[in-house]
Amino acid sequence: MMELLVLPVLDIIEDDDVEIVEFLNYQRRTYTIRVRINHMEFWDDQDFKVRFRISKEVVIEVLGYINEQISSQSYRNHAVTSINKLLLTLRFYAIGNFLITAGDFLGVSKTTSSLIVRDVSVALARLLPRFIKMPDTELEINTLQNRFYDIAKFPRVIGAIDCTHVKIQNPGGDNAEYFRNRKGYFSLNVQTIACPNLKIMDIVARWPGSCYDQTIFKKSKVYTQLISGKWGNGLIVADSGYANSRHIVTPFINPQNRIEQLYNESIIRTRNPVERSYGVLKRRFPVLSLGLRLKLQTTQAVIVACCVLHNIACDSNDLDPPELLDLFLPENENINILEEVIEEGNARQQLVVDYFAHL
Repeated sequence: MMELLVLPVLDIIEDDDVEIVEFLNYQRRTYTIRVRINHMEFWDDQDFKVRFRISKEVVIEVLGYINEQISSQSYRNHAVTSINKLLLTLRFYAIGNFLITAGDFLGVSKTTSSLIVRDVSVALARLLPRFIKMPDTELEINTLQNRFYDIAKFPRVIGAIDCTHVKIQNPGGDNAEYFRNRKGYFSLNVQTIACPNLKIMDIVARWPGSCYDQTIFKKSKVYTQLISGKWGNGLIVADSGYANSRHIVTPFINPQNRIEQLYNESIIRTRNPVERSYGVLKRRFPVLSLGLRLKLQTTQAVIVACCVLHNIACDSNDLDPPELLDLFLPENENINILEEVIEEGNARQQLVVDYFAHL
């Protein structure tokens, strides 16, 4: 009886079948547990703020708002604690778009850090209705108008509006080119409305970089509320990226006389808070200047989350983020500029005739 010839497995594999050989020879990497520093105790207040961009007190406050949403269901296998998840996300906001670097800072893998940044950013973004809101009551409206008036004697103002571009990676798909702005890079054109203390009262972070500021505004909820008379005769000051109307006023591109020059000086100073808010926001969270290499939905959540954190910091009088001397941050760019457009019934001419002509 012929004996059955049994060959070793490797003997029947052809020499060029490398993938099968590698599979059979694969050895799983040794599971390692990295040391995690207690950053709340390891750093003093100044060093902590340099690394995480907000103070320890603000971190503890923010954690109280989102702890239930981001806490692990089990602490087996050395699960990351809620405070470390928040600190990892803040570190990512502070150093730019390198998830692996943020992960190394907290002793977790790139994959884990990616999931943490996503989950914490979404949890922070859900705080938007609580911390980012326009005035509701008549008292709030009058108080806001008085605070804007104190800046440069410009009447009836309830907000300063502008847009800023946040650089993103190519989102892919058939509509990718819509995200390429006039400067040639991919971005989201983010609209915000700011108040005198640099807090953000409204944000729209869903439009591609090729969209004009005026288009974003006319499709926003604030526009609908303005034309419906929610804020009475309240005005929003803007730059030349917007058209004049009954509720939006912009500077004269070519002032013709002293009155128009006086108007320009006043409106430029009055809308300065929105420009300053971008400066503070992007210095505090450089990831908004350096660019985001995340999925589009996560990118939108990160932008809103940074604005929520900015407002919480403002409420805590934390308006001066530490400088990063080794990091170049590009200035805010006004990419979309319209030719001067005057809509019917615009408030600018009325202000010039009834108010600035008598100063």
